[in-house]
Amino acid sequence: MASSLRPLKVSMELHVKNREKLLASLRQHLSDSSNPLHGFVLLQGGEEQTRYDTDHLDLFRQESYFAYLFGVKEPGFYGAIDVATGDSFLFAPRLPSEYAVWLGEIKQLSYFKEHYMVSTTSFSDEIGSVLQQHYQGAGKPLLFLLHGLNTDSNNFSKPAEFQGIDKFDQDLATLHPILTECRVIKSKLEIDLIQYANDISSGAHVEGMRKAKGGMKEFQLESIFFHQTYMFGGCRHCSYKCICATGENSAVFHYGHAAAPNDKTLEDGDMALFDMGAEYHFYGSDITCSFPINGKFTSDQSLIYNAVLDAHNAVISSMKPGVNWVDMHILAEKIILESLKRGNILLGDVEDMMAARLGAVFMPHGLGHFLGLDTHDPGGYLKSLERRKEPGLKSLRTTRDLREGMVITVEPGCYFIDALLLPAMNSPKTSKFLNQEVINRYKDFGGVRIESDVLVTAAGCYNMTKCPREIGEIEGVMAGAPWPAKNTLMLEYGLEHLSLF
Repeated sequence: MASSLRPLKVSMELHVKNREKLLASLRQHLSDSSNPLHGFVLLQGGEEQTRYDTDHLDLFRQESYFAYLFGVKEPGFYGAIDVATGDSFLFAPRLPSEYAVWLGEIKQLSYFKEHYMVSTTSFSDEIGSVLQQHYQGAGKPLLFLLHGLNTDSNNFSKPAEFQGIDKFDQDLATLHPILTECRVIKSKLEIDLIQYANDISSGAHVEGMRKAKGGMKEFQLESIFFHQTYMFGGCRHCSYKCICATGENSAVFHYGHAAAPNDKTLEDGDMALFDMGAEYHFYGSDITCSFPINGKFTSDQSLIYNAVLDAHNAVISSMKPGVNWVDMHILAEKIILESLKRGNILLGDVEDMMAARLGAVFMPHGLGHFLGLDTHDPGGYLKSLERRKEPGLKSLRTTRDLREGMVITVEPGCYFIDALLLPAMNSPKTSKFLNQEVINRYKDFGGVRIESDVLVTAAGCYNMTKCPREIGEIEGVMAGAPWPAKNTLMLEYGLEHLSLF
């Protein structure tokens, strides 16, 4: 099909502004600590990786901190910023002549200077000499290198290395927390990219709902998502591995891995839980939709779905600057427990259930996480913050107060997981709340999760995800109703003649 598709045009001004933001924060920190305003921020970009010992190159995706500051899509680069002057430098790999034969044009340094809007471009084997020549101070130049803990992965970022680095003083402590905090609060240009990824991904989720039917394989729905987001959105990367879970698989949080590769046959009457998000120019989305394969909710499915939807909506209605994320998680737990009690799944006083941490039996994961260049964007735990130790709360990826400009996922869920339910049934602390006869009816139910990407605004928040959520909306879309009723998104991105939604 011919297409006039116009993927969102991205200005490198985004990364100029990101560098300016970092400089302002770094200079303020240095002034407050009575340190001189000189030295260079130096980051090393990502390198291409081969598959084990073969020459098969995996599709490259830039390291996120480097992408934030420079927007460079190619591997093998370094980038620097002069703290004193604000000048920016890119250092490109010196490519062999054979590159032009096998991989295409070898671009001139002037191309990278103009395209990425930096002050100076040189080759990566010239880093030491270029920075030494540019340095105006006395003694060894100081390099602010990126080294710090990612509190989601427990991995450390890799500080830049190059031949001749021993001729520079090195600071491994200052940069990481400052640059991470810059990433926590999104700019208007960043929000536009996250919104675009959400718009394209929302449409792809809707297409999956419409195409789902018994007898298909889970991976066919995954394939539809890939096709829709790439064909109609220009999104070559997904933010994370797709979770296309149906039936009992929907209670497996990170289903879709190599040992569970989205390969179950869809069965009429099962619930589906599809957690998928596209990425565009490094910025991602993270969306989960739950729906019945046959397009019609049963009473049991409606009970669990509405319990999660009520929690999802209550959290979003309560979000605003200053609200603590732990309180939002507890709110979601309480609403789900209240709903399960009304459905006769639970018995007793909800406050007593909360005190016994029963909520973590049905929602053991955290309520949500920061989103941006990474699905689990960094900054969830400042140095002064400690993780909670209680079940459920210990899984929270942040315990911070919300601030304007944060983008965070809201993803409550309710699952029936034998590995959690059986111990709870055998524990005197929790067994008294569980109506085991009714719970047994949900043994192969799996779970429900509803996940939206939410921007914290000055007055409250804004839901960036545009998927059908109410039961009537989902059943209508799966029966062929248009979504949204007036498709302004398709007009905005030049998709008005395509069957994206």
